[in-house]
Amino acid sequence: MKIGNGCIALLFAAATTLVTADAVWAQKRGGVLKIQHMDTPPSASIHEEATVSVAVAFMAIYNNLVMYDQHKPRNSFDTIVPELAKSWSWSEDGRQLTFKLQENVKWHDGKPFTAKDVVCTMDLLTGTAKDKLRRNPRQAWYGNVEKTTANGDFEATIHLKEPQPSMLALLASGYSPMYPCHVSINEMRRRAIGTGPFKLAELRMNEGIRLVRNPDYWKPGKPYLDGIEYTIIQDRSTRMLSFIAGTFDMTFPTDVSPPLLKDVKRDAPHAQCTMRQTAVSSNLIVNRDLPPFDDARIRKAMALTLDRQSFVDILSDGQGRVGGSMLPPPEGVWGLPDDQVKALYGDVEKNRERGRELMKQAGYSADKRLKVKVSTRNIASFRDPAVILIDQLRHVFIDGELEIIDTAVYYNRMFKKEYTVALNLTGSAIDDPDQHFFENYACGSLRNYNNYCDKEMTKLFEAQSRERDFQKRLRMVWDIERRLQEDVARPIIAHGPAAGCWQPHVKGLTIQVNSIYNGWRFEDLWLDK
Repeated sequence: MKIGNGCIALLFAAATTLVTADAVWAQKRGGVLKIQHMDTPPSASIHEEATVSVAVAFMAIYNNLVMYDQHKPRNSFDTIVPELAKSWSWSEDGRQLTFKLQENVKWHDGKPFTAKDVVCTMDLLTGTAKDKLRRNPRQAWYGNVEKTTANGDFEATIHLKEPQPSMLALLASGYSPMYPCHVSINEMRRRAIGTGPFKLAELRMNEGIRLVRNPDYWKPGKPYLDGIEYTIIQDRSTRMLSFIAGTFDMTFPTDVSPPLLKDVKRDAPHAQCTMRQTAVSSNLIVNRDLPPFDDARIRKAMALTLDRQSFVDILSDGQGRVGGSMLPPPEGVWGLPDDQVKALYGDVEKNRERGRELMKQAGYSADKRLKVKVSTRNIASFRDPAVILIDQLRHVFIDGELEIIDTAVYYNRMFKKEYTVALNLTGSAIDDPDQHFFENYACGSLRNYNNYCDKEMTKLFEAQSRERDFQKRLRMVWDIERRLQEDVARPIIAHGPAAGCWQPHVKGLTIQVNSIYNGWRFEDLWLDK
């Protein structure tokens, strides 16, 4: 029997419909996703905070203009997809980035989302709005933004002073949601209003966070979950045991160290886990405005005493990376290659001998030691390397006393420069030099905790940002990396890996492998139970 082309087309369409229907029916609706949390987020206002504790817990409340595809494990320019913006286009000179916006999107309180909200958000981030952010950790990202304009209700344009190809990548980060014009910043801290798949129902200090499904979400059929609950458990051993016992659907997604992963695999072999580099570095920050640390010789001696490989071996079973400030290869695109890293840091014993000589020149010795408090955040990923740091500082006549600080207080102290020496962790929201250099090393940036300021280096940051040729930009970035480490701007110790684990009934989750800040929209997750 002959089948005509029209019949074949109809059969193909029917088969496609069946496949599509099967895919739709595969996602079960309902259920509450239960996730562990390691500490109380300072607030729900993403734009005012600088910790993954906020990004993970509250990204699902919001939407961005664009975002990194939640089903692709690697963030890159190629994985940026539309969200509140239906499309985007660049002007010929690279100075105007225009977004055509989704229509019929509502904020959680029922108000319409328009281009005016894009303008208000960008004005907040650039510091030009009347309603100021309490603190603006990423204002340095947007120093090249001249203004943002609305072209009617559903088109907005960001005007740049100079071409900046990475602006789109910055806007795709989980740290870059849109805020409503009509809600005060004070309200956003505890009763945040977004356009996202979930609404904030409850935020209880030291207890937990509860999100509920947004029934009016503008993406048809999503989310699948009825809600998400984060339970704050400060002790990491207790968190691991409770996950293994099946009390939680997911660990906090950056919580499982390589040694702990062995325990999880042994005691809960059914668990699904993804180990990856987190794009988070442990680093030494020193308040260079306070004596005696205003003496460059002392800061240099502290950098010279670091045995970076020992941090990697002890904390991550050798799975971490020694590198510069950017995420090292192969996971990172911009990080220094291994041969340049080895040449940069040299031999540990020779370095320590040089460090002791510098300390003697500054007036210290084995008989006259420098005593200092070493501050750090009260979570295991900060505390553990801080203990190793204190041990290594002894080699250059420095005796450290560990000072543990809760998260909400820790970041306030760092922002206000109310510390002397600290063991810090710095995460890269995106694997791009614009984010990392401007945020952490540019003069006046809030996240430049130790007030490093070199105007010539800032010019180099700006020059690499404008460069459109990848190979030329890469060489410029490597040069900046070497200079920052040689200048003891913020000595990088190591880049650490971590795993996130989840129970087999959690479906639709993709753990992103080169940033821990961008993969938590959770609108596609569902529970197969």
